[in-house]
Amino acid sequence: MDGILQRLRERKLVQWALAYVAFAFALLQGIDIVAQRFGWPESVERILILALCVGFFVALVLAWYHGERGAQRVSSTELVILALLLAIGGGLLWRFAPQSVSASTPAQAGKATAVPAATIPAKSIAVLPFANLSSDKENEYFVAGMQDLILGKLADIGDLKVISRTSTLKYDSRPGNLRDVAAELGVAHILEGSVQKAGKEVLINVQLIDARSDNHLWAETYKRTLDDIFGVEGEVAGKIAASLQARLSPDESSRLAAVPTTNRAAYDAYLQAEFLVNRGNLEFTSDWYRKAIPFYEQALQADPAFVLALARLSFAESIAYWFGGRNEPALADKARQHARQALDRQPGLADAQVAMGYALYTGADDYNAALGYFAAALKLRPHDPEILLASAFVLRRQGRLSAAIDALQEAVLRDPRSSYAFESLGETLLMAHRYDEAEAALQRARSIDPGNTVALEQLASNAVLAQGDVSRALALLAGDQPRLVSRRVGFLQMQGRYDEAIHILESLPSNSDQFGTSGDREGQLADLLRLAGQAERARKLYASALPQIRAQLDSLRSKREQSAMWSEIASALHGLGQDREALDALLRSQELARQSGDLIEYPRLTAANASIYADMRRPDLAIALLKEILPGDKGGLYFSPTMLWVDSTWNPIRNTPEFQALLKQYAKEKPATITAEPNPAGVNSHD
Repeated sequence: MDGILQRLRERKLVQWALAYVAFAFALLQGIDIVAQRFGWPESVERILILALCVGFFVALVLAWYHGERGAQRVSSTELVILALLLAIGGGLLWRFAPQSVSASTPAQAGKATAVPAATIPAKSIAVLPFANLSSDKENEYFVAGMQDLILGKLADIGDLKVISRTSTLKYDSRPGNLRDVAAELGVAHILEGSVQKAGKEVLINVQLIDARSDNHLWAETYKRTLDDIFGVEGEVAGKIAASLQARLSPDESSRLAAVPTTNRAAYDAYLQAEFLVNRGNLEFTSDWYRKAIPFYEQALQADPAFVLALARLSFAESIAYWFGGRNEPALADKARQHARQALDRQPGLADAQVAMGYALYTGADDYNAALGYFAAALKLRPHDPEILLASAFVLRRQGRLSAAIDALQEAVLRDPRSSYAFESLGETLLMAHRYDEAEAALQRARSIDPGNTVALEQLASNAVLAQGDVSRALALLAGDQPRLVSRRVGFLQMQGRYDEAIHILESLPSNSDQFGTSGDREGQLADLLRLAGQAERARKLYASALPQIRAQLDSLRSKREQSAMWSEIASALHGLGQDREALDALLRSQELARQSGDLIEYPRLTAANASIYADMRRPDLAIALLKEILPGDKGGLYFSPTMLWVDSTWNPIRNTPEFQALLKQYAKEKPATITAEPNPAGVNSHD
């Protein structure tokens, strides 16, 4: 025993142990402070504690062998002891670490996760959908409008964390599991409400609940008529702010008390317009925004001083223009004009700043100016997820993907049950070629809304961009939803299954708007017919489409859109056998794409133009363009090195020395299993 104690003293084992414990304690205290600041999950700290425990034994072993008089040779017994210590430590981490993996993995992303209570701010609130107690169910727009007006006032308070309406939309007005709902939304408080409207009489009930204790903090009933209902949303928001002890700046107090209109007809028309816009924000088609525009105009006719309606009119016009094909420059001009008028009248209105940002983003491709207006709006509403989303959309157009991802990650914190927010995050991660993270975010979007077909499309793209797995992409796009069917056509074309793709495409209605960036139905069909060897049918479609494309070109102001049109013109000219003119059109398309500054569309257009060069048997020109979008994240949503192997587009030049050199350069990116290489000989089957 004395011998052992002597050896321990010689090697200073006790000193090592005490020093390590002191170090570990200080480290954990520091980590605890950082974890609280940044909202780290408890699982991170648990892993660190386990790691430090294992490290303690390792430190003792190191002390044993590196003490002042440590032995220079290790006995077999001591080696066994060291191995056992490492095995025990590894076993502990294996046993406990899986419990701490965050929901960033694809499997867990599909679950409705709750935010740890320790990370939920005390001054946080979600406004659940108000119950419609009216006998006339046509008053749904009015009830939803009351909720949105209160939510908008709360969003103006910078000291509050307010969850967006898109996250609360699918909850009941009075859910039984209030604590679970609050945990899923990451808030401490819930506002429930109901509205009953009968003729001119309106009865509004609201109650504020502390979801952690189920205590009712405040409740109020407002009996109003349609002639004196104005400003009730500010009263409610003010009472909530007082109950939660939220600090209000003088400007915030002023905005809280502001009443946008006192005109009954204007108020009603505005609420109807907002109801339609909210539908549009869920479905992303121009129809709902177009339907909203006349109601905003009615509101302004009734009250020309209704600046909020003017700003929202501009927003609806911008989005209708964006989703409507962007071939109505007059609509874009109106959006910019109305936004300018709103800003001139009320520069401190966040909605006016947002309106001008969107008008410049969608109608003028002026990304820097748009970001400036969104930044100004964020100063007024620091945590508004919709403004964060808008900023991210512009940032990624500029190729600033890291900044866009940061904004989107903040947006999903404020909108934790928004399928669209997670879809946008996943799409942007996909642009950055962060494939595992993109998969997790897109799966999360699908778990929130299984009907989110855009997220499903991006999951299919992820399968191809990351692994070159075209078969998985096609399996994900199963179903008869037109948008999914159209995307399947693109992947079938990638596999060289042209006849099958033609059959599917011809089954879709000619007026379908589900083609996205793949081009119009006739253009896509003509390309497939040409690739399938049905040259005469293809020529008829090209000849018919070419004058229409040229006519559209005259109405476009955006260089990005002009570039896309010149690319379509080049494809049609090539299909008609006019390759000299097609080459000129491709040069013009590519130059406009470069000038546009749009780093989302640029890779798509570059890949499309390269594919036309490939079909012309011009590997020199095709590969020169491909090198512009390779390597790294330059290909964005539309291209990655894996596609060099799996896309039949490159078959006409596949066996050329230039293309083989490109394959060799990116050999490490070759998919482990190539599920689609239909023509190894490197030529189209109908050539």
